[in-house]
Amino acid sequence: MSRWFAALTGPLLLAFAAAAAAVPPPGVPIAAVLTVQAAVHTALKRSPALAGVRAEARALAQVPAQVGSLPDPRLSFNAVNLPTDTFDTAREPMTQLRVGVSQAIPFPGKLGLRADAARFRAQAADQAVSERRLRLIRDVRRAWWQTFYLDRALDTVAGNLDLMRQFVQIAQTKYRVGRGLQQDVLLAQLELSRLLDRQVRLRAARRAQAARLDALLNRPTDTPVRLPRRSATDLPAPPPERALLADADRDRPLLAAQRRLIAAAGSRVALARRDYLPDFTLGAAYGLRAGRNPNGTGRVNLATFMFSMRIPLYAATKQARAVDQRDAELIAARHTFEDLRDRVHAQVSVSLADYRRSREEFVLFRTGILPQARQTVQAMLAGYQVSKVDFLNLVRAQTTLYNYETRYWQSLANARRALADLDAAVGKENLP
Repeated sequence: MSRWFAALTGPLLLAFAAAAAAVPPPGVPIAAVLTVQAAVHTALKRSPALAGVRAEARALAQVPAQVGSLPDPRLSFNAVNLPTDTFDTAREPMTQLRVGVSQAIPFPGKLGLRADAARFRAQAADQAVSERRLRLIRDVRRAWWQTFYLDRALDTVAGNLDLMRQFVQIAQTKYRVGRGLQQDVLLAQLELSRLLDRQVRLRAARRAQAARLDALLNRPTDTPVRLPRRSATDLPAPPPERALLADADRDRPLLAAQRRLIAAAGSRVALARRDYLPDFTLGAAYGLRAGRNPNGTGRVNLATFMFSMRIPLYAATKQARAVDQRDAELIAARHTFEDLRDRVHAQVSVSLADYRRSREEFVLFRTGILPQARQTVQAMLAGYQVSKVDFLNLVRAQTTLYNYETRYWQSLANARRALADLDAAVGKENLP
């Protein structure tokens, strides 16, 4: 083998060995390394959407005590039987200045049912906070792993660009000394241009994905995002689907919230039925009288006691319709629960299928396809050095290896994203 050829293939072999090494994505400013755990912690601490849902839950938690309390009593002041010609409070014996107090009292059990309905609604709001938290964790994990994939894809394309530049140099040198073809030079330059185009598109996708991750962390979307250059590649075997569905029925906050809403609707039905029973009002008043009786004695003050009750005279058009309304709302809440449970089960099944597929692809790439593709490129390179393999096949082999390396990282990211979906669907916060 001539000296010039050995001088070129030596750097080529070194470049090939470094093709899979991690390289910081070009154009990404240096920043603190953001792990997936740190990203989730930051999002949970800073998310305005989560804070808003928590505030709504706190607001609803104040309602049960309000609706479960008696109405405020009424205090009244009255001038009774006052003559309009003189407005003299001492002239007429029936004239009095009256002060009174009254208290409305709902029929026993109504206040408790109102408080129950409000309490169940507040509990549903608490579950909504947990559901929003799960979704935020899922979204952050998905965004983080997509960004991680783009970083690894940029690493891969950077290593392949170095290799392809070596290919161009070899093809040009062989062509100049009459041992190569011009089409080999053009082919190498074309593949180099394709890789550069791929790099441009990956960089754009990485910037967009980093902006999405920044938005989830509630920080400016131009904040640099720097992820670890390595991450765990172990993918746990998933539990049986039946067990996951049972876990979702038990743990998913979305379903727990709807169960609370069903309970609230049931309390409102009971309250509507109890509304046939009357409410009461109790009161007492004290009347002050001025002046004297004809016999010269002072006029005595008067006491008044009151009792009133509401009569459901129009029950057919009011209370009966209210019961029908609340019954329909309860039925609707139950149907909503069934629909949500079906959707949750579908989410679990789809996410599990996606995870299994991506996990199997990742294992296949790691244990079979990638080692075989690397061996193929090494064999092609050795054959090309002794002119037993044409340049086109060498380029094709290297391009195939690049595609497999990219798909290797994509399958890992897809598996992790599917696992994030699965955890959220089941109702767990497992990391990473």
